Amino acid sequence: MNKILKINEIDNVVTTTEAFKKGAIIEVDGREITVNADIPRFHKIAIVDIPKGELVYKYGQVIGDALEDIKAGDHVHVYNIESTRGRGDKEVAQ
Repeated sequence: MNKILKINEIDNVVTTTEAFKKGAIIEVDGREITVNADIPRFHKIAIVDIPKGELVYKYGQVIGDALEDIKAGDHVHVYNIESTRGRGDKEVAQ
């Protein structure tokens, strides 16, 4: 079983299917990425650098805006992205 889920080619994060410890190596699209922090099961890891203000894609869908620069291997969660899903006060770019 894969330890990560990447569903769409535009995804810039993957979802873990098991917990990862800082320093673990994951392989995505033939590239090795070092995990920068302990990541819980079913959380997200950035697979490319995502600059502050850029869109975050999971399963081919926009799930938020980066609140800070996110490096490949970083844990992606509520502290570094702002959700754009289900918000009437923000317009999501398509």
